[in-house]
Amino acid sequence: MDITNTLFLFNFFLQLNVLPSFGFLFDIDGVLVRGKTPIPAAKSAFQKLVNSQGQFLVPVVFVTNAGNCLRQKKADQLSHILGVPVSQDQVMMSHSPLRMFKRYHEKCVLVSGQGPLLDIAQDLGFSQPITIETLREKYPLLDVVDHDRTPDVSYPSAVELPKIEAVVLFGEPVRWETNLQLIIDVLLTSGYPGNPYHHENYPHIPVLACNMDLMWVAEAQSPRFGHGTFMVCLENIYKKITGKDLKYEALMGKPSELTYQYAEYLIRTQAAERQWKQPIQTLYAVGDNLMTDVYGANLYNRYLEEKNSRKGSKTQIQAKVAGCRGSAALSQDDEIDNSWENELASAAATHCSMSVAALPLYFDM
Repeated sequence: MDITNTLFLFNFFLQLNVLPSFGFLFDIDGVLVRGKTPIPAAKSAFQKLVNSQGQFLVPVVFVTNAGNCLRQKKADQLSHILGVPVSQDQVMMSHSPLRMFKRYHEKCVLVSGQGPLLDIAQDLGFSQPITIETLREKYPLLDVVDHDRTPDVSYPSAVELPKIEAVVLFGEPVRWETNLQLIIDVLLTSGYPGNPYHHENYPHIPVLACNMDLMWVAEAQSPRFGHGTFMVCLENIYKKITGKDLKYEALMGKPSELTYQYAEYLIRTQAAERQWKQPIQTLYAVGDNLMTDVYGANLYNRYLEEKNSRKGSKTQIQAKVAGCRGSAALSQDDEIDNSWENELASAAATHCSMSVAALPLYFDM
């Protein structure tokens, strides 16, 4: 069933005062906005999903692969663009599932990306995040690609950082050469970037990556490089130096199943807060990217069908995505906190339906 028919039924349910048994997962870039420019029909479209008090009449989660800001900032942006109140609990950034990886929250982790990285990491639960810029300041001899930024020192800093025990890739950085160099330094020294390389240290320390978009749609006529392109660079540099594949402890962001499991958890949370007793049986995903939105929704629909066909057998929750990373291998270790694993395993939805079309058509009824 496409989204147009769904909204027809949605309006029908409202007339009968029947509680909705479905929720919406909306992509943002390319669906609601193009770069920083709102898509004109988005505001009028969302007026049909709220009541006179501004409350959503059906559970809605905005699922974006962006990861350069806090949920609250994205919620504020959406509220302004759509003209409806959006809370941070309705926003799922690419890094949101990191809340479940409590095993790493007390460890010293290197974070890569842009925006308020320390605020983002701490909001997710990390207590000892270190940025690339901090690493560069403590080890000024490591970043020498740009000769204009080469530090005027002849000896390394006497201040040592604690061992870095994991690398978290939030999104594409501004200075790719610096991030690529220092991340490789950390991986090849087992978390002590001031030391010489030791190729025998394999597998390397854990790498958790958010947002695998190779390209994304902005105001330009052609798609722009995304974080997935940066990851391709990192993977190939590591492979060229060591002869071995870069491994990921977890890949999250669309199209990973973990992202949709967490999104369904947010949908069910909304329904519970509104005291809607009707189970959420169907998720309707709206997006524009074939390799992330469409593939991810179809992947999760297959997961739900297989899960329901087992009729209650225990589900092993893993952060995985099939065929998205070429030679990069995905670790099969289960790193998710047990309480979260139980929560995600209790998913009640039976279907995840994907629709790709012009947003105005969805609501033009």
